Amino acid sequence: MSPKVSIIIPCYNHGHYLPEVLSNLDPLSPDYEVIIVNDGSTHHETLEALEIYRAKKYRIIDQANQGLSAARNTGILNAGGSLILMLDADNTIEKSYIEQAVKSFEADQEIAVVYSDAEYFGNKSGRWDVGPFNLQRLLIANYIDACAMIRKSVLDEVGGYDTEMKGGWEDWEMWLRIAIAGKKFHYIPEIGFKYRVYPNQMSGIIRNNYENRNRLTAYLHKKYPAYLGHQHITEFVLIRFKPHPIHFIIKLSMIAWFNKQYQKLLSKNKIIDGI
Repeated sequence: MSPKVSIIIPCYNHGHYLPEVLSNLDPLSPDYEVIIVNDGSTHHETLEALEIYRAKKYRIIDQANQGLSAARNTGILNAGGSLILMLDADNTIEKSYIEQAVKSFEADQEIAVVYSDAEYFGNKSGRWDVGPFNLQRLLIANYIDACAMIRKSVLDEVGGYDTEMKGGWEDWEMWLRIAIAGKKFHYIPEIGFKYRVYPNQMSGIIRNNYENRNRLTAYLHKKYPAYLGHQHITEFVLIRFKPHPIHFIIKLSMIAWFNKQYQKLLSKNKIIDGI
């Protein structure tokens, strides 16, 4: 009997994190399977760890280094579950989240993606409140982590992760593709996983590498010309800013630091909502 969920964990030289990510995942569970995709790791520590977990009956697929998108696609291709859970090797999952997500899919056959809040750990603490799905928000920037559960039939329909997205934002491109296809996202306002923050992680590298960000942005704008185009946001802000720059700055400051007063004025129709 096939498991309901396939948990896919790409791993490239992250062997030192495997004990944490696998600590509460049973390789012989009847409800889910764990697929670790070794994306051409070279570090001795990682290769040793993979052999240890292979001996413990975790399913490990080895491939030459091809990048995160290709590693996820390999996992999807070999998945036996009808639901796919993406889990990065440096994070950890809450087992209760797996159960809740499965129940959400069973309750509504229209749901394509289930995602949740997260808890930071490592160099940052606190809760990551993600929030309900909003297409406009997603078109501006990604706010849903890759650690989400996806209906495999949806992935079969829209295709795998885009291997042209080298250097980051693979998850954002996938969410855009699923959303533009008109599929339904479901938000669970509870902590479903723990998100590690540490020096030199991919998100930080993307954020600080302007060349990479500009390349990825240009690629996405070209791929989705009818939906994306951050220049239009800039133009809109400039149109609002130029006639009354002082008023604009005051209003922006109120939204940022004096939101209660802003909401009070808004409720009395003393100001226009938004910038």
